[in-house]
Order: sequence, then structure tokens, then C-alpha cells
Amino acid sequence: TDVKHHPTKNKSTMKLAVFSALVCSAAAFAPAAQNARMTFLNADAAVETEAEVEVEVAAPAKEMSASIPFLLKPKNLEGYVGDIGFDPLGFSDLFDMKWLREAEIKHGRSAMLATLGFTMQQFWTLPGYDHVDDSNLGPTVVGASAMLQIVLWMGVLEFWTNKGNVTMETMFNDPARVPGNLGFDPMGLAVGKSQEELDLMQFKELKNGRLAMLAIGGMIHHNWITGDALF
Repeated sequence: TDVKHHPTKNKSTMKLAVFSALVCSAAAFAPAAQNARMTFLNADAAVETEAEVEVEVAAPAKEMSASIPFLLKPKNLEGYVGDIGFDPLGFSDLFDMKWLREAEIKHGRSAMLATLGFTMQQFWTLPGYDHVDDSNLGPTVVGASAMLQIVLWMGVLEFWTNKGNVTMETMFNDPARVPGNLGFDPMGLAVGKSQEELDLMQFKELKNGRLAMLAIGGMIHHNWITGDALF
């Protein structure tokens, strides 16, 4: 009876109910959409962070050579006395590092003796031989036989100290063999030294040997180019 007598009031009540239902529905769905959006954003951020970490781990900073800063540090020189990262031609990647160190030490020792002999030749002459100011002419004074004797006895010394293993492939068959260590210490300079002190002595020998190799080359070419004595 009330519905028939009050149609306007009925319609208003129905509109209010529909409006309330719509508001509730909107309120229910709005947070869910926002949460979903935040979840996607967080997932994207996590993926980006993980990718950045992977990139950092996969591409570590490469260490450069101390002596040649624009080249990479040679990895095979690490642990050797006198390592300053100098290997521009990459010999340490092509040859046995022990053999290379043995060759450097022996050439350095020969160069130190040669530097001394080249200098003394100008001021002192062996008895029985003619004096020459230009040390490059020394081999012509003593003759081929004396020079061949030097080559022969150096070969015998090389064979004896290496127990017959004189090739690159066999020289270090004994893993305990230290490059350049021939057990020659008549003055006992290595006796009672700590490992740190021995390393320092080896480093001094290497530096003097490297300097002597440059020096003897310069001395010989000086006399060749100028045609004069060294001093």
C-alpha cells in the first residue's frame, strides 16, 4: 500500500541503493588495481637490479701493466722476482716462463762480464797480445781459436750445470730446479739470509743484468758508428 501511495520516495530509495552499490564496487576494485601496478613495478625494479649485478660480476676491472699502462698486465709474470709487468711482445704467453727467466739471468750475467771486459780492453792488454784502443777489434787480435775456446767451454759449462738437459723442453724436467741457481756462491753471500733478503739480492742482480745488456749494446754500436774508442 505504501509503495502505491509514495512512488517518488520509492524511486529515490532505489537510486540511492544503486549508487551505494556502485561506490562500494569502485572502492573494492581500485586498491586491487593499485596493488597490482605496484607489484609489477617492484618486479621490474628487481629484474633491473639483478641485471646490473650480473653485469658487474661478469665484467670485472682488468689490471693494467705497471710499466706499460696501456697494455694488460702479463699474468704469467706474477710471482717472479723483478716483475714490473713488462712483456709487450707476449713472450710469457708463448714460452715456458722458467726458461725465459733462465735466459734473462744468463744473458744479464754475460753482459755484466762483457761490459767490464769491453771497458778494460782500452786500458789494459793481456801479455803477448797487441794493444788496440777499439774494443771491437779485440777478437781480431786474439784470433778465431781463442774465441772458439770461449764458445766451447761455455757449452761444456751449460751441459754440466744442467746435467745434459740443455733444450727448452728438457731443461726443467726437475720441478725443484730454480732458474739461474747454479749453486755458485764462493763468497757465501746467500748464507744466513732470509727469503726476503734473497729476493732482494736476486732483484739487484736482475736490474744490473738488464742495465748491462743495454750498456754493452750501446758500447759496441758506439764504436762501430764513430770508429773511435769508447773513452
